Amino acid sequence: MRPAAATLDGHRARKRFGQHFLSDPAVIDAIVRAVDPEAGDCVVEIGPGLGALTQPLLERLRHLTVVELDRDLAARLRAQPGLTVLQADVLTVDFGQLADACAPRRLRMVGNLPYNISTPILFHLLRWADRVQDQHFMLQKEVVDRMVAAPCSAAYGRLSVMLQWRYAMECVLEVPPQAFTPPPRVDSAVVRMEPWPQPAPLDPALLEELVQAAFAQRRKLLRHTLGRWLQARGFDGDFDLQRRAEEVPVAEYVALAQRLAGLTPA
Repeated sequence: MRPAAATLDGHRARKRFGQHFLSDPAVIDAIVRAVDPEAGDCVVEIGPGLGALTQPLLERLRHLTVVELDRDLAARLRAQPGLTVLQADVLTVDFGQLADACAPRRLRMVGNLPYNISTPILFHLLRWADRVQDQHFMLQKEVVDRMVAAPCSAAYGRLSVMLQWRYAMECVLEVPPQAFTPPPRVDSAVVRMEPWPQPAPLDPALLEELVQAAFAQRRKLLRHTLGRWLQARGFDGDFDLQRRAEEVPVAEYVALAQRLAGLTPA
């Protein structure tokens, strides 16, 4: 295994940024084919790094916006024609402004997300899902497994519910550590996320609080966890609490959140 400080194209990978640069041409080609960008698409790439995906994407697009935290990498990217470079922490970026600039087209998001903050990034992007056409992200495979997990499986949890309420998702590619420089200590995968055109209306913060309560002690029956949370809120409606959190489908969590918010009868 190469050392964590391995260099590629003269740049030393920085551990604090969780940098692992995609370097396998076959994997790069497979990701670009999965995204299938067309000229005129409004594509935003998160974490372009050394541009492994950036260049083949640009070959199909007239323009590409990239978000890069590393100041040195951002400077290198600015020298490339056709790029708008935002040197920023992705968690501070207002993607609504980027969507406004692309209107009436919707954003297409791609990227090799930093594994140490991938979940916060996914939750950050949720608020602009209605402005997005699709998202293709490289993530730790374990995270992708949780995103697409079905009920009654060990991987099914809070992330599954929160994202499946808003997106149709599928794992489109599995990627071994050897495809990166330096190689991470985990397997990776690419997930495709397509926002539902008409998601169930609800308060995402309420759904998140509800699901967090449900999965707080996933080995216990819901009457010990979600039941107490519902009781504290004065909810006396009908909901089967003689199950574990992982046995409840996404649609039932969503319906419960709607009832709590008064969007449907209790």
